[in-house]
Order: sequence, then structure tokens, then C-alpha cells
Amino acid sequence: MSASIMRHCLLAIDQGTTSSRAILFDRRGRPLASHAAPLKQIYPASGWVEHDPLEIWAGVRKTARRVLQAAPGKVAALGITNQRETSLIWDAKTGRPLANAIVWQDRRGAARCAQLKARGLEAMIARRTGLLLDPYFSATKLEWLLKSVKGAKARAARGEVLFGTVDSWLIWKLTEGRVHATDVTNASRTMLFNLKARDWDEELLELFGVPRAMLPEVRESVADYGVAAALGAPIPILGVAGDQQAASFGQACFAPGDVKATYGTGCFALVHTGKAIVPSRNRLLTTALASGKHHAIEGSIFIAGAVVQWLRDELGVIARSADVEALAAGAKPMPGLYFVPAFTGLGAPYWDAGARGAILGLTRDAGAAEIARAALDAVCYQTRDLLDAMLRDARRARLKLRTLKVDGGMVANDAFCQRLADLTGLAVVRPRVTETTALGAALLAGLGAGLFRDANEIARLWALDRRFTPRMTAQARDRAWRGWREAVRRVRTTDAAPQD
Repeated sequence: MSASIMRHCLLAIDQGTTSSRAILFDRRGRPLASHAAPLKQIYPASGWVEHDPLEIWAGVRKTARRVLQAAPGKVAALGITNQRETSLIWDAKTGRPLANAIVWQDRRGAARCAQLKARGLEAMIARRTGLLLDPYFSATKLEWLLKSVKGAKARAARGEVLFGTVDSWLIWKLTEGRVHATDVTNASRTMLFNLKARDWDEELLELFGVPRAMLPEVRESVADYGVAAALGAPIPILGVAGDQQAASFGQACFAPGDVKATYGTGCFALVHTGKAIVPSRNRLLTTALASGKHHAIEGSIFIAGAVVQWLRDELGVIARSADVEALAAGAKPMPGLYFVPAFTGLGAPYWDAGARGAILGLTRDAGAAEIARAALDAVCYQTRDLLDAMLRDARRARLKLRTLKVDGGMVANDAFCQRLADLTGLAVVRPRVTETTALGAALLAGLGAGLFRDANEIARLWALDRRFTPRMTAQARDRAWRGWREAVRRVRTTDAAPQD
């Protein structure tokens, strides 16, 4: 390979819930430069969360232009990864947003979802989209926008108003209005996309009152999305994926049974199921992956890193999040102490919005260190809950889960990674480059640019930082987990349980 090719760089735009970032990678997937811009959270009413689309665009443009100044060679391609499900509409001619973006966390569609569940439509929607009927996804957000913005639905039917998740908005702005497209991973999170047909579902569009004329074209994650002329340089956009699918690609989860878990505010875990669309019987999601026409089962827990933030901001027992490792290391053994951090309910596989947090098994000698240890253990137990549900779903596809690839802020904590291995029974592997979401977007773009021949070449770029193997006996692990399940049972508001 020529020296000039080796000097090629890849630009990744990582547009998230709280910030917009741009990271420049070299051809070996090593970060060269990065810049971030914070994103304001807007809360117009209880349970409502919005973003200003123009602020999203300004942050992306600013950060991308800044890191491009540090490029040591040609920027071969641009990859985009983004917060999923967040929805917005804009004028097809002027590019002016018609309302704020409705963020994935927003719950204003809850009543509509309850209404549709009462009509018995959840099974049909799950069968077609792989998703649960929930306001988390885009369909009820878009329905609300079309009903609330005067004249929007009629104009949308004429193609005068466009819809997109954040990737579509950025593609449209970067190409100066020339391309209105999305990728299959983002489309699969709208609750309007038929996974089997790999196209927008006409019956679901009718159900939610969405004119097809306003929808973006769905392309593969590695595809031509036009040229980012708005950055002042003709950089081709050749890779697009939702954040969790991009992280899975960055973690080289290319084979059935490969699992990754990202630990940020919450935790998102995906297991690769191959080309098969495996419906979950355990209240998990089926979603598209960025690697070819492959799919995954996904589970999410609401509170992961957020429990460390709670220890810092509300209890004040640590000054910095990183201090939790040392505090928990000094804990006395207290096998009966459990912390269930259901601050906003319980996520998969329970989906109990009414559950609330509790610390159970407190004794007089339990202090800050013991509570910190129980908080970290809670993230591990919740991960095992996800993996247990995934195993039951994956068993029908004859898949085995052997290792757990991890990324996100929490995994810098060695003690947490070791405890995760102990309580899940899986080897936990941490990569050398932990910016896996942005890395995945960059690698997708590099594949589109021809810098890599195939996924096998990309997989060889993945480098191990450290491997954590279980030290706890299976008997001790199962005994601890039974205690956790009993603690969860005591905070739940429903006894409904996933079934294999």
C-alpha cells in the first residue's frame, strides 16, 4: 500500500444527546484530534425533552471544521453516528426547522402508545419493526409534530416538509440540501420501518398518519450520502449508523454471538444474530446492524454511569466520578446488601416504569464504601439480566455468548470490569481505543472509501487493552444473583416477566 494512502485520515461526526463531537482518525483507527461542543437540553413540560436543530447543526459544523485543521493528510471520507430516535421536521426549500427536535428520552407519546396497545396492535408492530410499542421510538414523535405544527401534514404530503432522525438532518445540511437520506440502522429505530422488507411500512405510515413523501431514502450504512460541501472541503460522506450500531462496528462485532455493551449514562447491549431476524420473547428489541444485512438483539438499562453521578452529586461521597473505584475498593464484604437504582423505572427486560430505587439489606456498619460497591454491583447485575434474556432469545438461533466487549466511560474502572466478569460469568474485554462509537462511523466511511477491503481487515485493527476473566465460582455467582432478583422483585410494580 502506498505511503500516500497510509496518510489518509477519516473524519467522524458523533452527534449525541448532550454534545456534538468530531474526531479525526488515522487509517489504523487511532484518534488524532477531537473537539466537542455542548448541546442544551430543553424541557418545555414534564416528560418532554427537546433540542434546537440549528444548535445541533452549528455544533457539528464548528467541531468538524476545527478538527479538519489538524489533518496531517487527505481526509478520505466522513462517517456520521448519532443519537437515535430523535425526530425533527424542516422546510424542504429553506431548510428551516418547523419545531424543535423531539429527543429519544421524550415521553409525550405515552398516551398514544397506551391507546394503540389497548387496540391490540403491539404484536403487529413488534412483528414488523422488531420494536416494542413505546414513545421512545420516532413514530409517535413524528405523529405529534404533524398534528401540532399548523399545515405540516398537508405540506408534507406535497413533499414540502421533510422528516429525519438526526443523521438525515446532518446529511441534508452537510450536502446543502442535495441529499435526503438515512441509513438502515436509524430507519430501524423509527417504528415505521419493516425489517424484513427493508423499507418503510405502508400500513404503519397510515396508522401514524405519516406521508411517505416526507421520508428520507433508506440506504445501507456503507453507501454514498453525497459530499459534505458545507465544511468547506469536498469530503464524501460514505458511512452512517446509529450510535449503538456504530459502537458495535467499532468493537468488531461481526460474527453471530458477538456481544458489546456500552456504559454511559445508561447501558446498551447488542448481540449479533447474523442475517436472521430473531424476534425477542423476552422484551428485548430486534434491530438492524451496520454490517451488511445483519441484525441484533438489543437491551438497555436506564441507569449505569448515572448511579455514579448520583453518588457524586446527591450523596456527595465522591468528588469526581473516577473516585468511585477507590471508595468501593475499601468496602467490607456485605453479601446481603443490594442497591436497585430504579430512579426512572426499570428498563429491559422488566420495562417497569413505576418501579423506584431502593437500597436493601442495610446494617449499622454499612457506610459510603459499601453503598458505592453495591451501586457498581447493580450495573453488573442489570447487565446479567440483559445477558440472561439475550441468551434465552439467542438459544433459539443456536448462538453462544462467549465474551463481552465493553466500552464507555465506566470501563476505565478496572475493578468494575473485573466485577462485571465475576457477576456475569463472561470474560470481559476492553479495547485499546474506547471511542468506539466515533471509531465505528469512521471505519464504515473508510470501508466505503476503499481504504479497507472488508470487515476482516477492519477486525484486525481492533486491539485489546485488557481481558478480565471470572474469578467467582458459579455457585457464588448464582447465589448473589438470586439475592439481586429478590431485591428487584421488591421494588417492582408489576409481576409480568419475560418468557422464553
